[in-house]
Amino acid sequence: MNAQLAAALAAEEAAIYAYGILGVKLTARRDRTEARAAEAVHRDRRDVLVTKLASLQASAAPAPAGYQLPFEVTDRDTALKLAVQVEDGVAQAWRAVLPVTEGGDRSAALSALTDAAVRATRWRRLGSVTPATLAWPGRP
Repeated sequence: MNAQLAAALAAEEAAIYAYGILGVKLTARRDRTEARAAEAVHRDRRDVLVTKLASLQASAAPAPAGYQLPFEVTDRDTALKLAVQVEDGVAQAWRAVLPVTEGGDRSAALSALTDAAVRATRWRRLGSVTPATLAWPGRP
């Protein structure tokens, strides 16, 4: 379980970094509001994971100072594309947590996966990407 939680933590940290980059390319108020809300959720989940891993006396690799983005973010379209990719990656990381947890931990993982899938759908809709939803969110 520790490895899966550490991977979820890494995904949350990467999401926080990505929102810092893509947020400046979003000029519409609605887009910026969505990006700020998403970043806040990822920060909260990161904090919960840090606490959880500490309670398990497990450690995770420290977050890097920077990340290599999969492509250059130059405008709204590429910012939305990155937001979708980030949320899909977060959903994938949380999906891996489901089979190794139970009870409240499993509910929290399912909630995180669902939230990421819903955010990815919102970004797809804002970017007019079809299909807007994935049949199996978090599946590689």
